[in-house]
Amino acid sequence: MGNFSAVSEFILLGLSADAEVQAVLFVIFLVIYVLTLTGNSMILLAIMADAHLRSPMYFFLGYLSFVDLLYSSVSVPKMLENLVSETKTIPVKACLAQAFFVYAIGGTEALLLAVMAYDRYAAICHPLLYGQMMSRQLCEGLVWGSWGLAILNSLINTLLAVKLDFCDYGVIHNYNCEIPSLFPLSCSDISTNATVLLWSFVLQASGTFLLVSSSYGCIFSAILKMRSTTGRSKAFSTCSSHLTIVILYFGSACLRYTMPTSGSPVEIIFSLQYSVITPMLNPLIYSLKNKEVMAAVGRMLGKCCQHFE
Repeated sequence: MGNFSAVSEFILLGLSADAEVQAVLFVIFLVIYVLTLTGNSMILLAIMADAHLRSPMYFFLGYLSFVDLLYSSVSVPKMLENLVSETKTIPVKACLAQAFFVYAIGGTEALLLAVMAYDRYAAICHPLLYGQMMSRQLCEGLVWGSWGLAILNSLINTLLAVKLDFCDYGVIHNYNCEIPSLFPLSCSDISTNATVLLWSFVLQASGTFLLVSSSYGCIFSAILKMRSTTGRSKAFSTCSSHLTIVILYFGSACLRYTMPTSGSPVEIIFSLQYSVITPMLNPLIYSLKNKEVMAAVGRMLGKCCQHFE
């Protein structure tokens, strides 16, 4: 890490330079962060405690809630600190660490969403073989495989970023550190870094997109062949929550990592969408559209109230 000894910290410009706007943004994102922690924690605890939520769908949903807790906690606390601080700096090593975790956890979430699409395919298209297709061992292997691939992908890109020489005055036009945001700060050649980042993202994105699109293609085909209106409605309801999150997450992430890094407001909005807003929306969308999750959360809260009484 001696290559960037000339500069010890970066400046995170954040979302606004106006003090009044920063105060408003602090309150807004503090509320979002609290809602994210509360919602995902409730779903995670409900799935762990309720015997009715033991299917693979809820197994993956529990891990998705855990990932969202981590994802939000990587970026939002530092953003909140900078909104009330005058310095708005971050050490270079801390910036690289944050960039690693943002890319690793974000990649894990993308892979988990793809795995959940395959789970819905197995449940709707092969209901009689669902238990065999989605065994406990396979589910655990898919989760750990998602973590392993995402961490390896992030580690490769972060180690390449560590070798860069950074200029004396490093200003990041964003609220957090992401690998693309580091490239404009480098005084050395970034062609290798940019190429590796692009292709690693393309390979991971194309793989997840292929799994999601093929799974939903089969799902929609199976639903259209159903003669029962009730069966169609139930099948659509089990997929609508997941499909909503997939569109929100993949859409903003793909646009963010394929567009040139410029620090534009659009770029920041896309980054906020997949790293801050989507983790907050996940528990809301899944709980509002899933009666079993709502019932499990209600039972858990009821037990908590009885305990305190």
